[in-house]
Amino acid sequence: MWKWLHPYANPEKTFQLTEKLTPWFGYLAMILLTVGMTWALLFVPPDYQQGNSFRIFYIHVPSAILSLSAYVAMAIIAFSALVWQLKLADASVAAIAPVGAALTAVALFTGAAWGKPTWGTWWVWDARLTSQLIQLFLYLGVIALHNAFEDKAQGSKAAGILAIVGVVNVPIIKYSVEWWNTLHQGQTVTQIGKPAMTMDMYLPFVVCLFGFVFLISWLICLRFKTELLERNATRPWVKHLVNQTEK
Repeated sequence: MWKWLHPYANPEKTFQLTEKLTPWFGYLAMILLTVGMTWALLFVPPDYQQGNSFRIFYIHVPSAILSLSAYVAMAIIAFSALVWQLKLADASVAAIAPVGAALTAVALFTGAAWGKPTWGTWWVWDARLTSQLIQLFLYLGVIALHNAFEDKAQGSKAAGILAIVGVVNVPIIKYSVEWWNTLHQGQTVTQIGKPAMTMDMYLPFVVCLFGFVFLISWLICLRFKTELLERNATRPWVKHLVNQTEK
């Protein structure tokens, strides 16, 4: 595996691979989200307690799950950047952070929109909501540190340290509904065991979840390519690429 990965330590090789993958991620995201959302909005029966308001689940839960996954991935990559000085790792962290922040913001917004008809309030300072809000601030902090230093290396190092320290918030978000008695409902979907919902509701969720996976992969690839071009702007392969684009 390392033999296969070794060539992709070269930014040019990695850029070329990302260039090939990006459109496929976009196509798969569009297909899966179109199918999943149509299924969820038009063909899934209303929930027996929450009625049609539960349909926001198909946006809220994938956003919340993937915002956590993106943060963990960002922290692992930031750790590898600090320990092994991997050049491409810093660009990866810079690419993931804005996408993770957007996912967290969507999870918070849709959670509030779901909470109003379900709990009778937009927001409460319970453990799940508060820790999710902290995650948004952590993402914003990583983005701010990346841009706060003239020296790109210093900014990446500071942002990486914050990403690693902030990963302690991830288990708090995930298990907050089990550790504390909060207003937020327990987990509807678990990685192990049966989901607490019927299959006619669960299957479109799976389609939507994979649609979101490919959507954020597409967005991260776009961001990653931009980072690579900015960080290698003086390299011949970037100049050649720019000249080809301008022709």
